Amino acid sequence: MREFKTRYKEFKGEHLILDFSEKINIKTKELIVFLKVSVQHQKNGTSFVLVCKEINIDDLPDELNVVPTLTEGIDILEMDAIERDLGF
Repeated sequence: MREFKTRYKEFKGEHLILDFSEKINIKTKELIVFLKVSVQHQKNGTSFVLVCKEINIDDLPDELNVVPTLTEGIDILEMDAIERDLGF
């Protein structure tokens, strides 16, 4: 997370997918730290998605987009773009 915070300014206006699918035994609290960033991205009109296959998404806030595969992460970016185009 420290490196992410340091480099975040480089990606602030971009749609982001962070892939944790290779990380074994990731905990819910490790993903919650990205909640503030996720909310800020939504306010800025950009998407923020976390890829993690070993997490129960029901344990996470709705404001945090977590999907089990990179393909689904890309789908979320596309759906968000459609929603923005439609004015949602």
